[in-house]
Amino acid sequence: MAITVHTLLFARYAELLGADQLTLTLPEGIKAGEAVTQVRNQHPGNALPSTVLLAINGRQATLDRPLHDGDELAILPPLAGG
Repeated sequence: MAITVHTLLFARYAELLGADQLTLTLPEGIKAGEAVTQVRNQHPGNALPSTVLLAINGRQATLDRPLHDGDELAILPPLAGG
């Protein structure tokens, strides 16, 4: 069975992929890191870095967190402050 995940891209990542939002249809039981790999594979040559920050439904998440139908996955660039 497949799930639908709404994906948000920010800053440089949105520029690299040419979109700030993607709708992904993914296999049930997929983990967040695997979803990021799917984004990389669907957009070859985009130079999306191997290490990204993630949020699922507005909360920071790790690559091994499972995704569920209707989740919002945000792929965030490194944060800096000062």
